[in-house]
Amino acid sequence: MLPFDPDSKYADVMERALYNGTISGMSLDGKSFFYVNPLEVWPDACKRPDKMHVESVRQKWFGCACCPPNIARLIASIGKYIYSQSGDKAYVHLYVGSETQFQASGQHVKLTQTTNYPWDEQIQITVSPEREAEFTLALRVPGWCDGAQLKVNGQAIHVDAVLNKGYAEVKRVWSEGDQVEIVLPMPVERIQANPNVRVNAGKVALQRGPVVYCLEEVDNGAILQDICLSHHAELQAKFDPELLGGVAVITGDAVRSDHSNWQGELYKKAKYSEMPVTIKAVPYYAWANRGAGEMLVWIRS
Repeated sequence: MLPFDPDSKYADVMERALYNGTISGMSLDGKSFFYVNPLEVWPDACKRPDKMHVESVRQKWFGCACCPPNIARLIASIGKYIYSQSGDKAYVHLYVGSETQFQASGQHVKLTQTTNYPWDEQIQITVSPEREAEFTLALRVPGWCDGAQLKVNGQAIHVDAVLNKGYAEVKRVWSEGDQVEIVLPMPVERIQANPNVRVNAGKVALQRGPVVYCLEEVDNGAILQDICLSHHAELQAKFDPELLGGVAVITGDAVRSDHSNWQGELYKKAKYSEMPVTIKAVPYYAWANRGAGEMLVWIRS
């Protein structure tokens, strides 16, 4: 849709799929795959006949591998989705360390993008025309982002004043080495589902930037559905270079039932005996890379 109607809502869907719904299907070493990407897993339930399409760990290359090659092709084609051009406008749809060239005012223009996105908020773009040229650089402001900041050669530009269908459009005469800096604040957000999604009523998912997070048993213990995240709990993100190839991890205070009060009974009078815990959430795409275990995206709140 983007070539026909440059609207950031289409790129938002593309970005969410790329960071969450696609690469979650492949292990970090690229050797095993999920056929489906569930948002909740209990390994014992996966053994039931009606749940056998859901696996708790990725499977090795399939005998008839229809989907794994599609993931490989998608990753190999990422470069085609980062930029596009329409007339005198050069669009930046995705923020990825990269380089591209396009034609403007009858000459080659090179864009060099430097960033550690999606872990960091800052993106630096160097504009390098062969000689001075006037054109528009359209930078996507993601739908999840509030308070985006934009500078050209150190001079601040009010984003709302140049925003058109989710793109900050900067039209000017560009010179060799012009520097564009865009900052996309990434606080940890609680995401709610539409109330008609009944199984998610009273639950939230955690998201930072474009990345959706999940809880895993290896970090939080078993019976993840018992964990409850307070509406007022402070959530913090910190990059851990040693975990899962280097990821931003979300931590925060929550509560769960005190299991020591149960002696095998099926029911008993509610005493609301809870204990404080610290949750640790990792990017959903990286789950099931540390062995089999429970996984949960939607957390009680």
